[in-house]
Amino acid sequence: MNFTQWQDLQLQGLLTATTEDDLFAVLSAAARDLGFEYCAYGLRMPLPVSNPKVYMRNNYSPHWQERYARLNYVRVDPTVAHGMKSVLPLVWTDKVFDQCQEFWEDARHHGLRVGWAQSSYDARGVGGLLTLARSHDRLSESELRDHSLKMSWLVQVAHEGMTRVVSIAAPSGPALTARELEVLRWTADGKTSGEVGQIMHISERTVNFHVNNALAKLGAVNKTAGVVKAAMLRLL
Repeated sequence: MNFTQWQDLQLQGLLTATTEDDLFAVLSAAARDLGFEYCAYGLRMPLPVSNPKVYMRNNYSPHWQERYARLNYVRVDPTVAHGMKSVLPLVWTDKVFDQCQEFWEDARHHGLRVGWAQSSYDARGVGGLLTLARSHDRLSESELRDHSLKMSWLVQVAHEGMTRVVSIAAPSGPALTARELEVLRWTADGKTSGEVGQIMHISERTVNFHVNNALAKLGAVNKTAGVVKAAMLRLL
């Protein structure tokens, strides 16, 4: 099966699945087709900033899932940290896990010895991380060369499918007017209401009017919270 045929097959399954179970079954089958026993997908909502909603789904052993959650391994998992900073793919190596040897040894004890991960982000600020793993056979350069296009493409389509069917709804930004967005952008750059008024050739009172309207729509208690929320929702 060539890439186009494989792509069409996965696309049909991932974008027509109507439940989380059905979609993850398609994703797991695609992972097996690429030579991986295990598949994991995580979604991270941009809000609330202090405690963002997270969705995780995988076919790891129940014992490893329990340990990962109980020991809060997400705090030290370097693949998660990498995905927060970069959308480039990451191949598991001893060096990647150098600062968390206990976690790495525990993962390998549960059959997670070889892996690859890549993150993605959409226009709403929702982040996703696809992980493909197995218990044997190192990930060779030739295998990566042969499958990297399929794997990276799967990251994007899985993200689209998951955000469509997961039970925690992806956030959508309020409908801010062009003026409200403009005053928030200047505010985000550290401008005072008076300075924004001079830049936009409107009164300071009008600037505050637009700011207050924007804060009310965003459900924010002050300008700092409003700017952060608007930025996280990719409105600015």
